[in-house]
Amino acid sequence: MASRGALKSGIGENEGFLRHKRLRWAKIAVIVVVVAIVIYAIDNPQPVPSGGTAYGYILGTIGALLILWLTALGIRKRAMTPGAWSLKAWTSAHVYLGLALIVIATLHTGFQFGWNVHTLAYALMLLVIVSGFVGVVLYATLPRLLSDNRGERTETQMVVELRTLDSQLHDAAQSLDGHHAALVRAALADDPFAAGFWQRLAGRFPRGATRDALDVFRRDRIDAEPVIGLLDRRAAMLVRMRRHMRLKAALEGWLYVHVPTTFALIAALTAHIVAVFFYW
Repeated sequence: MASRGALKSGIGENEGFLRHKRLRWAKIAVIVVVVAIVIYAIDNPQPVPSGGTAYGYILGTIGALLILWLTALGIRKRAMTPGAWSLKAWTSAHVYLGLALIVIATLHTGFQFGWNVHTLAYALMLLVIVSGFVGVVLYATLPRLLSDNRGERTETQMVVELRTLDSQLHDAAQSLDGHHAALVRAALADDPFAAGFWQRLAGRFPRGATRDALDVFRRDRIDAEPVIGLLDRRAAMLVRMRRHMRLKAALEGWLYVHVPTTFALIAALTAHIVAVFFYW
């Protein structure tokens, strides 16, 4: 029987980053938010709330440092280490402190918004956080979908399997008449990677010459069972590979939004800080 310590260790290894260490970072984020709200309610003496108070500057500093720290996750992903600051722990902190940042930054604004660089920085921050939430959903679901779609294969193994099928199909089609041999050649030229990014993201792949050839072979009822079987396997492999590319495109599409918006936020935040100290 496994010891209680080993059992706890196993549970810890299998839990996702959202529930890491029994929601440790969620609890920390809630505490930070509650403390920030209570102090704001007590320590804002102005009739009209403003981020220009001492507490407002403290919140602004905390918010700016949090943004920079949260941005560092992209660098942190390249260093796989265990322990208290494992990638799972870092990602968990990234998610929950990112949500806490909404409250911290909103209190820092003093609920004053306008057509200026300060509100621009706040709006970009919200956009980054919202896109980050979308990323959490994607990374919590798509990797498993990718794995289930591949089965026991890697992406490279799927490509190798397709090339092996193509070689077998080429050899099996040597005895066919000219018309049906041409259909097989067209099927072999059916490139699963030909679709562009937007086609992959929308799942709008062309029907393809492989499926067309398979339909003609079955309609003509010619004696070419090996070829029909290989075409059928190729068509199924194309479906699997295209589903794989669609799921990957969703992850890539999220990065195309989240990363540029993050850099725009850093630029706006820098302008916000410079403007604050220039007019201080």
